[in-house]
Amino acid sequence: MNLFDNEKMENLLPKDGVVSYLGKVFTQQEANHYYNHLLHTIEWKNDEAFIFGKHFVTKRKVAWYGDSNYLYTYSNTTKRALNFTAELLELKQVAEKFSASKFNSCLLNLYHNGEEGMAWHSDDEKALQQNGTVASLSFGAERKFSFKHKKTGETVSLLLENGSLLLMKGSTQINWLHRLPPTKKIKEPRVNLTFRTMVT
Repeated sequence: MNLFDNEKMENLLPKDGVVSYLGKVFTQQEANHYYNHLLHTIEWKNDEAFIFGKHFVTKRKVAWYGDSNYLYTYSNTTKRALNFTAELLELKQVAEKFSASKFNSCLLNLYHNGEEGMAWHSDDEKALQQNGTVASLSFGAERKFSFKHKKTGETVSLLLENGSLLLMKGSTQINWLHRLPPTKKIKEPRVNLTFRTMVT
């Protein structure tokens, strides 16, 4: 694991929130190890959503883990957390070390290729700690990630690398949307982990 680099902690957002991209916090070998392990051991399920009364099932797969069986509701569906695995606890420790925060849950996403993405949204559900930190670890394919201010519409984008860590802090979720835009250029999977704090 690479040592902490304060120079990488600059805020990528111009206002109304704090986003820090720390780059690769794992070696290539470590990142590939976790990528393969998560790909084959996590209890992945297709995500579901109820929008305007219609039931949608995504190609993208998700998993919800925690240190208790937390209920998490978004897109009008509710998930009950599975118990953290040993590897997820290791990754949680890494996220906590670099963010100086404590997390009790993790939402994982599996994108099989670049054509699977995520629409504009905020992680602002009432069950989550308000103005808390969300730590996002990426493994596998490198993907573009974008932010858009809710009022001004201004955008900020970056490339999330294999084994990298992105921190979203403060009022980011209140003032900014984020998304993973789809692309036909990427053929390989990406595994993303977002460590969060549920209000208990």
